[in-house]
Amino acid sequence: MARVGAQAGAAWAVSRGTEAAAKKSAEVLGNLRGLAAKVGQTASYVDGLIPPEQREIYEKALKTLQKATPPSSFTSVTRLIQEDLRAPLSELFAEFDEQASASASIGQVHQAVLHDGTRVAVKVQHEGIDEAVESDLKNIGMMEAVVSLAGPKGLRAGPIFEEIMLRFRAELDYRIEAKQQLAFKALHQNDPTIRIPQVFPQFSGRRVLVSEWIDGLSMDEAVEQDENLRRSYAQTLWRFVFRGNLVGGAFNADPHPGNYIFHADGRVHFLDFGCVQPLPDHLRFHAVQAHRAAVLGEGPAFDAAISRMLGTQGGDFGEATRLYTCRLFEPLFHPTFHMTREFAGGLITEAHAMKKSMNAKDGSFVNPPPQLALMNRLQFGFYSVLALLDVEVSYRDVESAFLEEAAQTPSGLLQLS
Repeated sequence: MARVGAQAGAAWAVSRGTEAAAKKSAEVLGNLRGLAAKVGQTASYVDGLIPPEQREIYEKALKTLQKATPPSSFTSVTRLIQEDLRAPLSELFAEFDEQASASASIGQVHQAVLHDGTRVAVKVQHEGIDEAVESDLKNIGMMEAVVSLAGPKGLRAGPIFEEIMLRFRAELDYRIEAKQQLAFKALHQNDPTIRIPQVFPQFSGRRVLVSEWIDGLSMDEAVEQDENLRRSYAQTLWRFVFRGNLVGGAFNADPHPGNYIFHADGRVHFLDFGCVQPLPDHLRFHAVQAHRAAVLGEGPAFDAAISRMLGTQGGDFGEATRLYTCRLFEPLFHPTFHMTREFAGGLITEAHAMKKSMNAKDGSFVNPPPQLALMNRLQFGFYSVLALLDVEVSYRDVESAFLEEAAQTPSGLLQLS
């Protein structure tokens, strides 16, 4: 990130503007790959991360990271597949497109055809990405002591950092992702519009993941559809996220726009299950109570459920957390809600304001559950995606359809660890 700042500053000095700096940021973040590319991807679509006066320029430049970071060579891809699956490429696939269809922070995707004629997407890690990410994670780990010293009295940053690093390390093992994708597919198998591609474990390994190829509309194309279809998309996205949370007991913490494929009949295919955070049963139970109270408009019951879930005990920090969480749940407190970029971006500003209460003189700060460390990554990103659809929806009605199921489910159905 220091390198990005230096390069951007140099570019600005030459161009006396921000467009060159934005392009340079995208170029550097893309070439760095790993967690740095994830930063660029996030900044490209999450409202509120970039100042409004520069948002359009930076988002245009960084948007390239949603679809492609610099790809690995075909020679490298072939070598890695054959090492991982222990078979020649020609024995594994009848056809294999040498050009990557997409390239992301950890791997890239190629179109291929199995010998039985099935069209598949072959996701292959970039060579050496595991060492690069591990280096990034070690640097993050070094920040633990700094954060603990700079944070409020009583902050235990260790468990939070450990949870975050555990999830990012899991992304490097595609066998874990395959199991998670199959688990989400089973959870939503009876849903009329949620679709998840089939995985082919026999053609997958630690660094290679093969699943069915899906054609459809991108997010850019989806936002151009008529209002009713966009409303259907928003309902499906909400159901996928929160039924996964409340019934499944886990959430996919990587909601960026490239992970969805839309269809003209209202169906949505969901891709990329590398970063999945399981929720312990006690947190899931309190979350169900909070969602139920919000849907019913029961403010005191909502406050109590949130306090139990987050472990707050009143005081300045407890009150600031309550107010901020009420804002997060605002789509459920209203009969209908129109998610806008202004609302989604405002959450980040409000989150910063809430964090000031961590140093409240009354000592009311309490450590957050480590399993919720990535929740803001989901919340900010997901709301920003919904804002792109620019439509009014009754999210309350969407949740009412599965809240009773969630309340009657003693343990999360996804059973992930």
